[in-house]
Amino acid sequence: MPAGPLSRCRLVRGYVNGWYVIRRLAIVLYMDVSDPTRSVTSALDGPILAVLASAGHPLTVGQVTGLAVRGSEIGIRRAMARLVEQGIVRATMMGRNQVHQLNRDHIAAEIACLLAGLRNELWRRLREEFSGWRPMPLYAAVFGSAARGDGDDTSDIDLLLVHPPFPDEKRPARMSANLRAELADSLGEALSVSDDGDAQQRWDAQVDRLRDRVELWTGNRLQVVDMGFFEWRRATGDRQRLLEDVQRDGIELHTTRAIPRWSSEATGRG
Repeated sequence: MPAGPLSRCRLVRGYVNGWYVIRRLAIVLYMDVSDPTRSVTSALDGPILAVLASAGHPLTVGQVTGLAVRGSEIGIRRAMARLVEQGIVRATMMGRNQVHQLNRDHIAAEIACLLAGLRNELWRRLREEFSGWRPMPLYAAVFGSAARGDGDDTSDIDLLLVHPPFPDEKRPARMSANLRAELADSLGEALSVSDDGDAQQRWDAQVDRLRDRVELWTGNRLQVVDMGFFEWRRATGDRQRLLEDVQRDGIELHTTRAIPRWSSEATGRG
């Protein structure tokens, strides 16, 4: 197990219901992008507690099975019975059905909430990173299996980054009125970047640091698709198809407020 991430965690001494309680949870080893709880426990307790923490209302075993990313109904029923016995899950009768909910007074309930929010924590960290970038991205979104939640622990985390125009970048010979208006009215900082000879070098250094940080946070490789503004707005071929995938499934992390996320030129429909 890598020593880096775990060594920075504050660990509560002792075990609680078979869990070694981690006050500040770090994702170690490889993160299963469809089920980040595997990074903490291979047992079904992880997805069960994550579902109950997210639900906020009582659920039957069948409902938990339908929402959990792994586990058969029999396996979840057995694990649920153990969690009820340990006290972190409460079981009550609602009509003819037994329903279950997280015991939020339990000392380990905070861990369940952390398990439920592992993916959101990754998105939060990425947003925080972009807020400090100079130059900042014009657009950033996670796409692919990490966004859809259907990958595994071997999946890369795919990230689309759109950078502002750099001085040496090729610009289209002819631009539509809409594209000129976006460039003139919306880019703000990007216009000053266009005259900054060191901007691309700083951008590349930021992207490299982000790759290292994401691997430290998750154990997974960060696969970056780095597009310039003009390519983003006038994509064709494979790039156009990639943008259509991002538009359909992507999780937006950062955008320049005044720029429309998707234009007819970006998706080839205008």
